[in-house]
Amino acid sequence: MNLSDLRPAPGSRRRRKRLGRGIGSGLGKTSGKGHKGQKARSGGGVRPGFEGGQMPLVRRIPKQGFTPPRRRRFAEVNLEALAHFEAGTVVTPDLLVSEGIIHGAEARRVKILGRLDEGSALAALTVRAHAFSRAARAAIEGAGGSVEVV
Repeated sequence: MNLSDLRPAPGSRRRRKRLGRGIGSGLGKTSGKGHKGQKARSGGGVRPGFEGGQMPLVRRIPKQGFTPPRRRRFAEVNLEALAHFEAGTVVTPDLLVSEGIIHGAEARRVKILGRLDEGSALAALTVRAHAFSRAARAAIEGAGGSVEVV
């Protein structure tokens, strides 16, 4: 194999449209824009949501709700996700990221919630997180583990 043998994968590179290069090209004369009208002009077209002067749908529909600007978001982890850890394990946000339970960006704040599948038992774990629900705290301490708020 030589450097000259290298080729892009078939279909990965597409030739650009050569507009306005004669009628034989199929894209001559009007260059695929049809005849006249706003969309045929240079710089023509309308912004997203524009409905020709009619009151746009986004402005006709009533607004509701409120998003607090300083909302504190948590990555929520249920106890069933911790059930596969062995007894004595120290569960931290970094461990949850490395195990693939949460993603790296979510690890800034982690809250442990109390849902646990029937039949699955929780080992005695030391769990370090930013917040715990009452049910999760009770379940971890009931299994002989401990809870540490980071």
